[in-house]
Amino acid sequence: MNKVVQTAYEAVADIASGSTVMLGGFGLCGIPENLIAALVERRVTGLHTISNNMGVDGFGMGLMLEAGMIASHVGSYVGENRRLEALVLRKELDLTLIPQGTLAERIRAGGAGIPAFYVPTGLGTVVAEGKETRKIGDRTYVLEHSLNADVALIKAWKGDRLGNLVYRKTARNFNPAMATAAKLTVAEIEELVEPGELNPDHVVTPGIYVNRVVVGAAYRKPIESKFIQSGGAA
Repeated sequence: MNKVVQTAYEAVADIASGSTVMLGGFGLCGIPENLIAALVERRVTGLHTISNNMGVDGFGMGLMLEAGMIASHVGSYVGENRRLEALVLRKELDLTLIPQGTLAERIRAGGAGIPAFYVPTGLGTVVAEGKETRKIGDRTYVLEHSLNADVALIKAWKGDRLGNLVYRKTARNFNPAMATAAKLTVAEIEELVEPGELNPDHVVTPGIYVNRVVVGAAYRKPIESKFIQSGGAA
């Protein structure tokens, strides 16, 4: 039951080209940066990624873009990455944008075994194009399908050898939902503890959802955009 692997490279060693991969994080907060770096080192290609956003140029998923690893992306926000913009405009990458709440629920539904659900968000916009709609009561709703992946690469704060995970504040974000929605879940953590050391009330992701655990190193934890007191971006 010891799910700890020694290196990030070992943790992603069997991820194949063409896989669908979920990556946790919100902006640059709570991203599995060591696992991303290891995946870039392996140079797998044709990946179909699912993540709230796409990192920034030169960091996070931006490194995967620079390496030409991503064929398509499903997410909510991509405004910090110029390379992604260029690839989409040249039709070299297929991009699907989803309202953030809908994205979160589609992932959660995937983990819960719910194939589809109705939401009002996006009705009458490009978000609803080609999708089934249904009137329920006095409102019309859009049918959204759940999201699942071959692999989820997630980031937690602390974890034990059984794969139980604790997150730190807003770095929790999409990580717990993604942990439940993939066939293989790899968790990158900052601190490894022994079974029984974690407060059960603090465990968000039980080890049953986690296949591998690796301790990350040398976290940069950058800020996407710094703003000075006058309101301008640094």
